Amino acid sequence: MKDYEHVVVWLDYFNKNLKKSKGRRMNLEKCVFDPSLKELMDATKVAGFEIKESEDKVRFPRRPFVRSGYVVLPKGSSKTIILNKISEKLVAKRSKQSK
Repeated sequence: MKDYEHVVVWLDYFNKNLKKSKGRRMNLEKCVFDPSLKELMDATKVAGFEIKESEDKVRFPRRPFVRSGYVVLPKGSSKTIILNKISEKLVAKRSKQSK
C-alpha cells in the first residue's frame, strides 16, 4: 500500500553514470559519479531532513540486477524540492573531497 506521508529517495536518482531512462532524476551537473549510501545520508542530514529509514541491500526497480540503496524521509514539501536540496549538498560535499 502506498505511503503518502513519506518520500523515498534512491541513490540512483543522483548517479551520473546512469541515463534518465535508467532512473537518474537530476541533471548531470547536479549528480555525482557512483554515490554511496553514506554520502546520501550525510547530504540529507546537512540539507536539514530527518531520515526515518534507510536500506542498502535493495534493488532499484529500473535496474534489478544491481544492488542500490535508499532513504525514507517525512514528506514536508514536494519531492522535486527535496531532491534539489539533497543534490546541492551532495555535489558540494563531493567537490570538497576532490580538492
